[in-house]
Formats: sequence, structure tokens, C-alpha cells
Amino acid sequence: MRTIIIVLSLISFLVLSAFGQKTLPEPITLLNHEQKEVTFPLEKPTVFFFITTYT
Repeated sequence: MRTIIIVLSLISFLVLSAFGQKTLPEPITLLNHEQKEVTFPLEKPTVFFFITTYT
């Protein structure tokens, strides 16, 4: 039963990802830890991650 759920989840993920956008309409702009804007390029793949802290 667990295998069937995993397989159905993977198939649904592939079907849903096929309908997604290939590119973003505008660049992604985020704030870094120094409150400066950082823009990610759209021409090539970019990996970014967040480290969040709660005070």
C-alpha cells in the first residue's frame, strides 16, 4: 500500500510539473542579512537557500 502511494505521488508530481512555467517573467530579488537587495539571474540555473533565525 505504501509503495502505491509513493508511485502515485511521483506520477502526480511529474504531471503537475509538466504544466509549470519554463522561465520566470522577471528576476528574483531578495534581501540578504545586511538588508541589501540581491537579484538572481534568469539566464542560467541558480541555487539559493535561506537560513532563518527567530529572535
